[in-house]
Amino acid sequence: MPIKTILVIEDDRFIGEMYVRSLKKEGYEVDWMIGGNDGLIAARNKDYDLILLDVMLPERRGNEIMEALRGKEDLIPNTKIIVLTNFEQDEESRMAMEHRADGYLIKAEITPKKLLDVIANM
Repeated sequence: MPIKTILVIEDDRFIGEMYVRSLKKEGYEVDWMIGGNDGLIAARNKDYDLILLDVMLPERRGNEIMEALRGKEDLIPNTKIIVLTNFEQDEESRMAMEHRADGYLIKAEITPKKLLDVIANM
């Protein structure tokens, strides 16, 4: 099923604006949340095709959001999640996040064009 709706959970305003602008230009419907709590609420209250989830967030970290959404039960079975991070996690945390995510990208290596390519190929 093609991706149409995207939730961006990212607290860095420069990166968030860049992603949102690029995604909207490609025709995606995009919501952007800056804090972890708002992001989790949005993810639970609306069906998104894709969530772009930052790891380091105010209030709640990305791994906590991932645990809440895809922990004991998968609350968002029809939503894909791509984890975005610059934060070098220890191997165990990274593996746990990767196991539950549909993609795992290092922000420093990802341009808007690369991100669009990844999304188009999901």
